[in-house]
Amino acid sequence: MLKQLRPALVMLALLTLLTGVVYPLVVTGIAQLIFPAQANGSLLGDPDQPTGSALLGQANDDSRYFWPRPSATGYTTLPSGASNLAPTSATLAEQAMQRANDFRAAHGLPTGVKVPVEMRFASGSGLDPHISPDAARMQASRVADARGLNEAQVLDLVDAHVEGPQLGILGEPRVNVLLLNLALDRLQ
Repeated sequence: MLKQLRPALVMLALLTLLTGVVYPLVVTGIAQLIFPAQANGSLLGDPDQPTGSALLGQANDDSRYFWPRPSATGYTTLPSGASNLAPTSATLAEQAMQRANDFRAAHGLPTGVKVPVEMRFASGSGLDPHISPDAARMQASRVADARGLNEAQVLDLVDAHVEGPQLGILGEPRVNVLLLNLALDRLQ
């Protein structure tokens, strides 16, 4: 039995050192060299007091800023996830209808105007930082009024922050809400 125990313990120690220490240090070192911003969380603003991450949505209902899509988890990162409500759920339908009505009311839109889907439904992670260019454009009038800006100026800012599909083919055009709001602050 001791013949089998010693090699097992040696392998345990070796693999623990290799996979628990060496490998993470090598991967972290390579990431810091090649992708330093992403490896550090894509934080924006002052390094000592970051404004947020370009990778995570943030709660915001201030009329002077563009609003993100809703979050089923309140934008908290630890229990991130979807609401797990089925497409046939009456609760989900109620939430979507209420969010659409609230969006229309906040932006002075008539009842028949279709509210973009991402403003009615939370993302799968609850942390998506992007909205569609249409959703951002629909908010431009409210933001311009709240800040005393020309709406055309705000729309130009939205258009300047539209990101194309990843690698030119993956996904849809989108706008990072935090980046847009930071640019809006710099504008004034």
